[in-house]
Amino acid sequence: MDFEVKVGMEKTIEIEVTEDKLASAVGSGIAAVFSTPSLIALMENAAMQAIQDALPDGWSTVGARVEADHLAATPLGMKVKATAIVTEVDRRKVVFSIVAVDEVEKIGQCTHTRFIVDKAKFEAKSLDKAKK
Repeated sequence: MDFEVKVGMEKTIEIEVTEDKLASAVGSGIAAVFSTPSLIALMENAAMQAIQDALPDGWSTVGARVEADHLAATPLGMKVKATAIVTEVDRRKVVFSIVAVDEVEKIGQCTHTRFIVDKAKFEAKSLDKAKK
């Protein structure tokens, strides 16, 4: 199947750092700052959204690899933006370059790989594991 995913597609999303996204809340540290797992989730979400509209109904993407740097701490209440740009497309494999900034500075960057999947088939294969 051919997909309409192209190099250069991009998406920026913004969130506010809330208590549930702090390192002290998610178990990744004790500091009351934006957690690395929350940063990764934000960057993955931007990547997913960057190409979702180009996929046929019933198709989506799944994350396969994240190589990230969390460069600076962000406090509770501050806004964070992540911009994902498609840098490579190889059949169902899509690679993104993602940069995250808060209201003051760049706080993260990553290279992220996602694969385009038929959602129903992907979920069925996962459920088959539970039968073994």
